[in-house]
Amino acid sequence: MLFSFVIGYFLLLLIVAYFTSKNSNNDSFFIGNRSSNWMLVAFGMIGTSLSGVTFVSVPGTVGAGAFQYYQVVIGYFIGYLVIAYVLLPLYYRLNLTSIYNYLEKRFGPVAYKTGAMFFIVSRALGATARMYLVVNILQIFILDKMGVPFWATALVILVLILLYTFEGGVKTIVYTDMLQTTFMLLGLIVCIIAIMNKLDLGLGSALSELRSNGMTKVFNTDYQAPGFFLKQIIGGAFITIAMTGLDQEMMQKNISVRTLKDSQKNILTLSTVLLIVNFLFLLMGGLLYLYAAKNGMQVKGDDLFPSVALGGTLSAGISVIFIIGLISALFPSADGALTALTSSFCIDILGIKKRDDLSETAKKRKRLTVHLTFAVIFFLLVMLFKWIDDKSIIDVILKVAGYTYGPLLGLFAFGILTHRKIKDKYALIICLLSPLVILGIDLINNPDWFVKRFGLSEETAIGLKSISQNIFHGFKIGIEILIFNGLLTFLVCG
Repeated sequence: MLFSFVIGYFLLLLIVAYFTSKNSNNDSFFIGNRSSNWMLVAFGMIGTSLSGVTFVSVPGTVGAGAFQYYQVVIGYFIGYLVIAYVLLPLYYRLNLTSIYNYLEKRFGPVAYKTGAMFFIVSRALGATARMYLVVNILQIFILDKMGVPFWATALVILVLILLYTFEGGVKTIVYTDMLQTTFMLLGLIVCIIAIMNKLDLGLGSALSELRSNGMTKVFNTDYQAPGFFLKQIIGGAFITIAMTGLDQEMMQKNISVRTLKDSQKNILTLSTVLLIVNFLFLLMGGLLYLYAAKNGMQVKGDDLFPSVALGGTLSAGISVIFIIGLISALFPSADGALTALTSSFCIDILGIKKRDDLSETAKKRKRLTVHLTFAVIFFLLVMLFKWIDDKSIIDVILKVAGYTYGPLLGLFAFGILTHRKIKDKYALIICLLSPLVILGIDLINNPDWFVKRFGLSEETAIGLKSISQNIFHGFKIGIEILIFNGLLTFLVCG
């Protein structure tokens, strides 16, 4: 029965794609003909901003960190204000299709292509990490029992995404994202109500119960800890500026809106709604831990939500709602990323919009080839994450973002905040140098993270920990690694 609902959901997406992709052209694919309704874009971007990682990983953080993730969410809100009133006016004034055209206008062609390539690497890794998380849950809880191998699950999902983004691009995903966000939020709310009913708690009593168990603490006042509130808020702001404001996928949808004013409404609406939705995910996490403890379930982290929802202790209806909500959280991030990567590579790297020697048909053929190629790359990266098999994907995504979006942050900041030029031919070297330097510092400061994921020897781990203590005296760098990368890039540019 569960599998039938999943198939039905995919068919619904394909029907929406069929109607929205009629009479599509390259401009439809890249920027939705600049005619997207801002309310549809804002609502759909909720799903893109949250993704399957939020759906699964954020509730899992409550066990170890209570509601401290909300510190980052506060930072997100600040970052969205910067996007609305600093970056969007810039993009609209320059009438950009790709936001990385700004770097070409400001510095030159090498900086332009460097910015685009860093985006391509960043978004490909981030989107496939998110995709792996959802595919793996579907695999473990449904498809393993049917004898379907992991690679086949990943391949089928990518083919389905290809089918409904191949023609329409942004014009289509504005509508499919709206549909998927609706299902995701409905899934979240229904699951919260169902678990509160199982625990025989109302909203007020649930919060009281969570408070008595120490799960509602938001602010961490230990300045040495990675979760110190100032680090988290400032880091969250810069993560949003970089991962949304300097990200072609997210901005592609914003600049598909007809006017700057409407695009700003989109961002402000999105930022406000995300404050509420992220609180609901944390509330869900607390309720899940209470429910798991009551039923003797020894699960935590990314395994918590799927284990409770699909473990047989709740109704079959809740299992269906969870799976539909999870898939709805996956697709807005995966389809948007695939479309944005295709757009960026075609426009920024191949330069097809400037190719007067190519007919529209030839340009479309190249676009479709690139789109298919990125789907293959997605498949290979999902298989790579399966091989790594990390249990905290949100941690991996934030760490990767710190290194790949940091140089973008530095380049854009240097262009916006100064009137100086850089030597364009050195742009790539600058953007590669900064992350390598910060990587060395991070390895010494936080050796446990690297030991856990890359299997460093015990002798190496002990040596790194000793050096870390001597240099940093217990101070741990957290998500502000993005700021350090951006700052170093900014300074080297100067």
